[in-house]
Amino acid sequence: MKKGTFRGWAAAALVLSVMLTGCAQKENAGGAGRPSASPGGSSPAASPSAPGSASGSGDAIKVGILHSLSGTMAISEVSVKEAEELAIEEINAKGGVLGKKIEAVVEDGASDWPTFAEKARKLLSQDKVAAVFGGWTSASRKAMLPVFEELNGLLWYPVQYEGLESSKNIFYTGATTNQQIVPSVTWLLQNKGKKFFLLGSDYVFPRTANKIIKAQLAAEGGETVGEEYTPLGHTEFSTVISKIKAAKPDVIYNTLNGDSNVAFFKQLKDAGITADDIPVMSVSVAEEEIKGIGADALAGHYAAWNYYQTTDTPENKTFVAAYRKKYGADRVTDDPIEAAYDAVYLWAAAVEKAGTADVDKVREAAKGLEFDAPEGKVTIDGETQHLYKKVRIGQVQPDGQFKEVWSTPDPVKPDPYLKGYDWAKGIGSEG
Repeated sequence: MKKGTFRGWAAAALVLSVMLTGCAQKENAGGAGRPSASPGGSSPAASPSAPGSASGSGDAIKVGILHSLSGTMAISEVSVKEAEELAIEEINAKGGVLGKKIEAVVEDGASDWPTFAEKARKLLSQDKVAAVFGGWTSASRKAMLPVFEELNGLLWYPVQYEGLESSKNIFYTGATTNQQIVPSVTWLLQNKGKKFFLLGSDYVFPRTANKIIKAQLAAEGGETVGEEYTPLGHTEFSTVISKIKAAKPDVIYNTLNGDSNVAFFKQLKDAGITADDIPVMSVSVAEEEIKGIGADALAGHYAAWNYYQTTDTPENKTFVAAYRKKYGADRVTDDPIEAAYDAVYLWAAAVEKAGTADVDKVREAAKGLEFDAPEGKVTIDGETQHLYKKVRIGQVQPDGQFKEVWSTPDPVKPDPYLKGYDWAKGIGSEG
């Protein structure tokens, strides 16, 4: 396969129906580089009642950090929180933003979606933060979204997700569907086989992602031979593994999240299924999770991301060294860690460009901002508030790091509603 090409991607651009968005909404029930923006001039003060107005006064600008520091998602989110704190520390060491230090107010979402909404409201209404960096699961993001829209706050969300969303109150610094899931499915079809077993946690991201995958498989000559969901935190996979053996797939597409991955991969290995037998493609297992699971259970399997600790850029060498210096030589970086780090720098650049922490002015200033991130140059798409990002597929090595086996030559324009794929119009009919 030639680098940067996908079979069957040349589709006419069609706008997805309203049903497509409705489908995703119903599921919800269940430093390194240097920003290219230059500091802007002074601007009129923000409305006293708006988030970020009080936070821009005095000697500091307050921001919120809101992740699961306890519960099933803590295995993934604690390190993301630490990356945001590292970026804040670095920016403060260089003089802060608009001559003021950034002050972080840290809250624990506790792997509980109503708690995320409650803490988001506190950060915006009580703490008057200028922005919040937070979330991991789509369930947490969707729980927070109405709060940010009601109070006109800014959420910087750092994790890949299922797409089908674009809010003026959220900046998405992880991948959307066409920057992770869609290209990885095509790569598997061309390199690993046609029969897919879909396994995910039972909430909005896996269910919506799998609707997209099934539509893509039907259009590109693949077949769904099994589809299973387990609750977040689930640890008993013997029944699922028996179904996988019976279905005889060529590949398992894994959208499990949190510490369920620990149990699944260990039990898959214990059942005698190796990467040579049935390779697993994951989209929520990165270096941090590999460390928790054990590389011996994951070696040979695959993951699709936009960044790996092994990504070869000068900015990444600086980032990895800084992260390890602060948190320990045995620590690893990964895609959501890097995307969270990028988010802080992009927000700071937008504040400098706007000359104020006012939400509306920062949003406008962020359009088109570029950042020489550890993963390579990223650019904020002003229309969707997602990033242009390079797509990478990596294979887990015995040392727990990834060997990059495929990538796009250039950053890919975000397409959260999959307007560029004619097969996507059928997704709404399932919702």
